[in-house]
Amino acid sequence: MNEALQTIAERRIAQAIKDGTLKTDGWKNKPLPLDDDSFVPDDLKMAYKILKNSGYVPPEVETRKEIQRLEDLIAKTEDCHQRVKQMKKLNVLMMKLDAQRNRPSSIEHDDDYYRKIVEKIGKDSQVNK
Repeated sequence: MNEALQTIAERRIAQAIKDGTLKTDGWKNKPLPLDDDSFVPDDLKMAYKILKNSGYVPPEVETRKEIQRLEDLIAKTEDCHQRVKQMKKLNVLMMKLDAQRNRPSSIEHDDDYYRKIVEKIGKDSQVNK
């Protein structure tokens, strides 16, 4: 079966090059760029790839990317008040993610991690006074 698909793919690629509909100038002899699918659960990667190739990115993936961006921002923010504001946004996104996938997010159930974040903010705010 693999050989048949490979043969069909090679024929279609060759035909597209011959017809001039496939341009290879920008990527010829270069590796293809890898998609960042680290936010997608392993059991859903293939389905999400098909959806993405069709021009659709699932809301859960977009929400996870925004959560990652906010977590990075929180880690880099020195201002205690800004950090609290970003954590509130993060909490809203986590609730949104929970609603989208009908199972709880990991941070909400990782009480130790959440406690450490709150303690860190508390210490920072006392130092800044």
